Amino acid sequence: MDSFAFSVLFIVFLSLTLGCRFWLASRQIRFVQQHRATVPAQFAEKITLASHQKAADYTIAKAKLGIIDLFLGALILLALTLFGGLQWLSTHLIPLLGTGMSYQIGLLVSFAFITSLIDLPMDYYRQFVLEEKFGFNKMTVRLFFTDMIKNSVIGAAIGLPLCWVVLKLMGSAGDLWWLYAWLVWSGFQLLMMVLYPSVIAPLFNKFKPLEDESLKARIEGLMQRTGFASKGLFIMDGSKRSAHGNAYFSGFGASKRIVFFDTLIERLAPQEIEAVLAHELGHFKKKHIVQRIVLIFILSLGFLALLGFLKEQVWFYTGLGVDPLLIGTNNSNDAMALLLFMLTLPLFTFFFSPISAITSRKHEFEADDFAAYHTKADDLISALVKMYDDNASTLTPDPMYSTFYDSHPSAAVRINHLNNHYQLNNAKEHHA
Repeated sequence: MDSFAFSVLFIVFLSLTLGCRFWLASRQIRFVQQHRATVPAQFAEKITLASHQKAADYTIAKAKLGIIDLFLGALILLALTLFGGLQWLSTHLIPLLGTGMSYQIGLLVSFAFITSLIDLPMDYYRQFVLEEKFGFNKMTVRLFFTDMIKNSVIGAAIGLPLCWVVLKLMGSAGDLWWLYAWLVWSGFQLLMMVLYPSVIAPLFNKFKPLEDESLKARIEGLMQRTGFASKGLFIMDGSKRSAHGNAYFSGFGASKRIVFFDTLIERLAPQEIEAVLAHELGHFKKKHIVQRIVLIFILSLGFLALLGFLKEQVWFYTGLGVDPLLIGTNNSNDAMALLLFMLTLPLFTFFFSPISAITSRKHEFEADDFAAYHTKADDLISALVKMYDDNASTLTPDPMYSTFYDSHPSAAVRINHLNNHYQLNNAKEHHA
């Protein structure tokens, strides 16, 4: 392939991805707007019209902001590639840093800094205008920038050594560098699963042990029934940033811990909290987490192998607006290859998104079934309705949009599934 052909291919996939995402977002806005006036019949007794309309307006506002973000992202991508942004950055760094490892790390750091600055206005608007408008923002401006600084420092402390190792392998480990890099990356991911709950997460939030003895006994009973062992039950102060609520477990092996947002504890009844947790445990017991980790590892191996091929191809650079001969030695191209690959991969993989979404929705149904078996389906239904209401999640997403993007089944589909499960169990109990 020559550079012109690859440039054309890049533009075609950028146009297709941009067009499809705009079409899906437009469908979502129209569909939600069309169903804004009436609460769906199955939710009419539990969700007020005002709440339904708030969810519709929130969904539409997010979709419209997403469209702006979409086109800005495409312009930035073109500016960095075909319009010469990365080439300009590279040629200005070389006189300062040379063409060795300092240049490569400098290129990655400069890219991260510039893109963070570009993203900052949109992130700020999303938090302090959109989320504020709908009553979800609890974050102060000071906390917003404190989080940003913490993320940058932690990202540098963790990411730069990893990048250094990968770049060293790319430059000196031969044709199979990508395999060695994959082993390093996989080990790093597993290490982060162990360290994140107890080392990184507490830098951003406070975690205190669950003190409600009645709720604790209920949850421990569920864990005993399902054969799940954890390092502890914790409440996280999620309310200092957002009014949204959730529950999750994190960690790996002996470091697993169960975490509830304080907003969730305040809103749900004990039996509803138990049902929500049973759903999360269902993901673990059904081995969804392991399946996702294995899939990620397999895909990352394939992508690194592809990068191993592309980094040796001149057309890969020139087709994206970079002249590798102006950079220097082949090894000096490694950081540039990483950036170009990272920027363009989403375009060429976008149309596989529905496959991931379908698999995720299947896992959600299985986790719901697990929860309905070990708790009560109507408790999970009640909890979900409250969470949809509290989080202003639309009850009427566009079916095409939902099929393409949503990792969870739509509210109506999911609750119908649970109702069928509930009715089936009742019929069995009555028959018995």
